[in-house]
Amino acid sequence: MAPEQTAQRSLFAAQALLPGGWARNVLVQWDAAGRITGVDTDARAPAGRPVAAGPLLPGLPNLHSHAFQRAFAGLAEYRAERQDSFWSWRQLMYRFAAHITPGQMQAIATWLYVEMLEAGYTRVCEFHYLHHDHTGQPYADDARMSLALLHAARTAGIGITLLPALYQSSGFGAQPPHAQQARFIRSTASMLSLLERLRPIAQAQSAVLGLALHSLRAVPPDSLEAAVQGITALDPQAPIHIHIAEQQQEVDDCIAWSGQRPVQWLLDHAPVDARWCLVHATRMTPDEHAAAARTGAVVGLCPSTEANLGDGIFDLPLWLQHGGRWGLGSDSHICVNAAEELLLLEYGQRLSRRQRNVLAHATQPEVATAMSLQAVQGGAQAAGHGIGAGLAGIAVGRPADLVVLDAQHLALRGLPAHSMLSAHVFGSQRSSALDSLWVAGVRRVTQGRHALHEAAAQGFIAARSAIIAAQRAGAIR
Repeated sequence: MAPEQTAQRSLFAAQALLPGGWARNVLVQWDAAGRITGVDTDARAPAGRPVAAGPLLPGLPNLHSHAFQRAFAGLAEYRAERQDSFWSWRQLMYRFAAHITPGQMQAIATWLYVEMLEAGYTRVCEFHYLHHDHTGQPYADDARMSLALLHAARTAGIGITLLPALYQSSGFGAQPPHAQQARFIRSTASMLSLLERLRPIAQAQSAVLGLALHSLRAVPPDSLEAAVQGITALDPQAPIHIHIAEQQQEVDDCIAWSGQRPVQWLLDHAPVDARWCLVHATRMTPDEHAAAARTGAVVGLCPSTEANLGDGIFDLPLWLQHGGRWGLGSDSHICVNAAEELLLLEYGQRLSRRQRNVLAHATQPEVATAMSLQAVQGGAQAAGHGIGAGLAGIAVGRPADLVVLDAQHLALRGLPAHSMLSAHVFGSQRSSALDSLWVAGVRRVTQGRHALHEAAAQGFIAARSAIIAAQRAGAIR
């Protein structure tokens, strides 16, 4: 999608959510690179310049995505075993992943990223482990799958933090990988070579390049150490993400292998700091909450996927007591809706604690406002855009990643701005209350729609149909 051709690098909003809270009559200005150069409050609307159709919000980073799984959403909602779990879902996902081509990956990701933009996400952290062909052999261009994702992000116009994932074993103690995992497997040396290859390409499209360690069960200790050292040598600020403590079986297996729980082991054996994102971390002890929060790492929460897979509920109030930061991801993309993830996050806490407005706090009693500000701050850090950079969101020096709500949407009409955000999160009834969205100062969504909506949707449908057909053909053989 070609960048919007305009010299009007500004937007006026009657109400805007700034890092310090709600402000009135806000004029935001940015430069040709899409960086905010001015945020003026109590300003006047400049004649002939764009005026927001409703409250102005900071764009939300989506800090955990497996793009290919969008095409799998809805295909595992039947009982495959006497007692289904994450592990039985994973077997079905493996079978689906076996048939995806690079072209289909690109089509799926392009549609997904269009969906994300229409849903209020302005950047995605792509945790990418589908590296090789269906036999497990590298493509002639070893970066082919990664390039498909970068191309999809560039086409849709979403910011991307690409996180190629290291995946080497099927279980703790360096157990050999299963045949179904052949597409994921890389040596540490080949991973570092891939990162070196991708770095200039990512920089050319203003993408952030980091490293994903799939999990402690999939990355042996020596490989973890070498990979972290390698990415740090390449870029000392590169983000590092890892799935951890998601399932009880994972915790039990880690204890059997090492005598320690997963988070405890990681903190004792890896240089965890503010670059790290601990994805899920659903099953931590109180001591692990305190110790992990002290590192400055972000916890990546994916409420819709964690509910879909039966992971459990993260104890977010305890994490916040220790000053921990968090952000949101849509993970398996059973849901692609930033507002709905916020709703599910708060509702999970309400159900587990039997309280209301759990994630509000003394300085910000509006729960939707409090959650939005925290998710933007933690998400920016996990995406590699917020470490040591001060305030995240609508602030000078930050990317002009902006979202405007539709003040005429039935759920929002006539409400004050903070209540409009609450209605967007809790009362829009699965209909979109988003009017427009900018990424790095370029308008990507207008009146709730991306310019590529129809074309990208058709590409997605064709790719998904082809994968399902190939899967069925394989089953018949």
